[in-house]
Amino acid sequence: MQRVTLATIYSHPVAKKYVVRAGLDHAIKTALTAFDIALRENVDTDLATKAAFLHDIGHYQWYRDGEWDFYSYKENDIHAIKGAERAHKLLIRLGEGRKAAKEIALAILLHTDSYLPEGQLQLDPLQQVVARADEANEEAAGVHHYREIPEDTAIVQLQSLDQHVAATEVQRKTS
Repeated sequence: MQRVTLATIYSHPVAKKYVVRAGLDHAIKTALTAFDIALRENVDTDLATKAAFLHDIGHYQWYRDGEWDFYSYKENDIHAIKGAERAHKLLIRLGEGRKAAKEIALAILLHTDSYLPEGQLQLDPLQQVVARADEANEEAAGVHHYREIPEDTAIVQLQSLDQHVAATEVQRKTS
């Protein structure tokens, strides 16, 4: 089975629609950060970058009187729930293995606690990587979701990250 790459994921209309809506620049920066953290902590870089790239695919925008209402959004947010399901379906459709798609979806589901009741979750290493990568790239009032990146630049960055992930996979298999 051929590996599903970030560039392949992004080329799918569902990913394009929802990743761009949630912030393509943020998705790529989070995937890059997840790669670095995963590499340092010996976590699967392929799963980490995919989960980080897709972590906000469940976002939708909250408006009040025509203006973005970040606080209403934060109070009523369920993007991780919607995103986990959307990402899982997309990954399966693209040919990702079922076990990997489930791990990625769970990391997306648990990358934030904004929709959970108070309490502590025990995250596995992949889930921790995605949550930390997202936190590292957040900006006040959700500004990170509105940073722009030219599509050609985004594609080049995704292809470059795909090459790094493939190289770490080869290195991991030969170690």
